[in-house]
Amino acid sequence: MIRKPNRLPSALDGELILKDARRELELSMPSRRLFGKRALTLGGLSLLSGCNITDQESVNRMLTKISRMNDGVQAWLFDPNKLAPTYPASMITRPFPFNAFYGEDEITEVDGDAYRLELNGLIAIRRAWSLAELRRLPQVEQITRHICVEGWSAIGRWGGVPFAGFLKHIGADLSAKYIAFRCADDYFTSIDMATALHPQTQLTLTYDGEILPPKYGFPMKLRMPTKLGYKNPKHIASIEVTNTYPGGYWEDQGYNWFGGA
Repeated sequence: MIRKPNRLPSALDGELILKDARRELELSMPSRRLFGKRALTLGGLSLLSGCNITDQESVNRMLTKISRMNDGVQAWLFDPNKLAPTYPASMITRPFPFNAFYGEDEITEVDGDAYRLELNGLIAIRRAWSLAELRRLPQVEQITRHICVEGWSAIGRWGGVPFAGFLKHIGADLSAKYIAFRCADDYFTSIDMATALHPQTQLTLTYDGEILPPKYGFPMKLRMPTKLGYKNPKHIASIEVTNTYPGGYWEDQGYNWFGGA
């Protein structure tokens, strides 16, 4: 379960600084882990970021710069047409793990009958959508791997509405930079437009052929096999299309924003 990350210690330690910097590289670009572990030094980080590593505020700025740099690199490398691997039903992980920033006994319960998806921002048709209306839209399924930043993964079967088609249907500005999500469990995150339009990005309404259970995000979650787990919000209450950087629950605490898997 992802819990709130620890802050940097008040007494700065060189190895801890390097550990956090290497972690930023690993979270944002797994294929470059070996490079990051071999090449990063305190002097190299200082030159790279232009920061003084003798105080905590400067270290935080340094790590933020590294994270933002990795966001740009990942966005440049992201192929909006490349599909994540899919799997046969025999490989589904059973039971599929629960994961959130709270315990399983604290799962948010949403009234499906009263549920309305709110739309905001750069959208032509900003009316609310009921769950019944969302279920009447064309549906697709995928069996894909969920990859958690904590180092584990699981394969699940997800069904729902292709997000790209939904965005076009509501007249979203597809040239906008960001799409922000607010959730009934107080979680929030945001993604780039290229990922939103990826063919496997899905507004998920079912799991393994059944109505999406509360522990997996009822009434609706966002499923993106091209992103790490914390970028896949559950219990979605509102969607906003915007050019203003929205941040996110974990991203505002230092996690990489792009979050590619």
